[in-house]
Amino acid sequence: MKIHKNLLIAFAIMGITFSCFDDADDNSISANEINDFVWKGMNAVYLYKENKPDLANDRFSNTGEYADYLNSYSTPENLFEDLIYQRESVDRFSWIVDDYIALEQFFSGVSESNGMEFGLRFIPGSSSAIFGYVRYVLPNTSAASQGVVRGDVFTAIDGTDLTLDNYQSLLSSDNYTINLGAYDNNGTSETEDDIVTSGSESISLTKDPYTENPIFLTDVLDVDGENVGYLMYNGFTANFDSQLNAAFSNFLSNNVQHLVLDLRYNPGGSVNTSLLLSSMITGQFTGEVYSTEQWNPELQAIFQTQNPESLINRFANNDAGTALSSLNLDRVYILTTGSSASASELVINSLNPYIDVVHIGATTTGKYQASITVYDSENLRREGANPSHAYALQPLVLKSLNAIGNTDYSDGLVPSILLPEDIGNLGVLGEASEPLLEAALSHISGSGRISSSFLEPIELVGDSKDFVPHAKEMYIDKKLPTEIIKRKYFNQ
Repeated sequence: MKIHKNLLIAFAIMGITFSCFDDADDNSISANEINDFVWKGMNAVYLYKENKPDLANDRFSNTGEYADYLNSYSTPENLFEDLIYQRESVDRFSWIVDDYIALEQFFSGVSESNGMEFGLRFIPGSSSAIFGYVRYVLPNTSAASQGVVRGDVFTAIDGTDLTLDNYQSLLSSDNYTINLGAYDNNGTSETEDDIVTSGSESISLTKDPYTENPIFLTDVLDVDGENVGYLMYNGFTANFDSQLNAAFSNFLSNNVQHLVLDLRYNPGGSVNTSLLLSSMITGQFTGEVYSTEQWNPELQAIFQTQNPESLINRFANNDAGTALSSLNLDRVYILTTGSSASASELVINSLNPYIDVVHIGATTTGKYQASITVYDSENLRREGANPSHAYALQPLVLKSLNAIGNTDYSDGLVPSILLPEDIGNLGVLGEASEPLLEAALSHISGSGRISSSFLEPIELVGDSKDFVPHAKEMYIDKKLPTEIIKRKYFNQ
């Protein structure tokens, strides 16, 4: 197969019809020029390439056939979606964006937020009516200034009751009013008799650009004379790696003997940050295999031939030369919910072969694949990106395996102590009486007590991170074998 970089000239000679539109930079550009980028990018790096016949290297016998194929899609989004393998069950996380500047800002920790981080569940007894509950509130935001607090319940937005059909559109607005309600579990562990009622109070919220520090809470607790470090960590954001290391330095200076890592609302992020965090928890496994990567067969073979070591992520003792503050623990307590995803799960899965991971809470999301950002350039990276548009791809490119090969946990990681959050008794984050933290502290002290009687799992419909594009990505920043990609896919 030969697809030349001057393919568009060939299209013009053949009289191919191009649809034109304005991109994010308001420059008129043919849809097929971006479609060409979409197909080539997916053909080069997509994890499930071999499962999609339209991505086969011999799919097109000549440029005319390729041109007809591209011309059959009116938008790059439609083409991209057609190239996804089993969207509902296998690849739930690949995306295309028309503004990679906004994507890059998100990866650096910047997004639009009103500060109210929430979960969504069905009202007991219903399969369509939904209510929201506040999990935590970000400081210096609209929600914080309006007095929103953990445990607040809302049943409607702008006076419209939340349902399975409308919640996404209602909660996607930059400005909206939450109509407050109340949740009553009737003091039982059963959910059938729980009641959600609507109230008369409302709170108006506004989203603004916000940089979230993922290190939400840190503390050192005394449990029977032993020091227990507590860290609520809400995102694997590389820009805050030095602050994460500083938090562990504080744990070291306080002679922490146990660690409770709270990942219950952490949707994931940087693979490298997860490795650094795990290396701070341990420290005795420097150089050992943290995780390995499995790319599509073509790229896997290239990596294996050129640099097999590049497929291995190893425990570290430094971050770009700065020594890590490592606790050398042989046990860690990790708290999760159904919102704990990707890099959060990677920490659990990758530590399991080495230390005792006491996993408390609810079953995690089930995301073991990582993505990269693919730009419209000769080597698919940011430098030299086509200035005519701002489209980029964020496709899944690899599966992560731990040191003993465990992967494909699409149904999530099941906790060793099942303890879903009780909306009627959420507790105060970081306080010893908060149910999930209390369970960890009880295990540490040996009492084994779990104060919450609410043990029945409840389906999570969604959460606030679903309204932040790409929040649940696990991504890497890795140099691809560019000379192979250029020669094989761009005929240069």
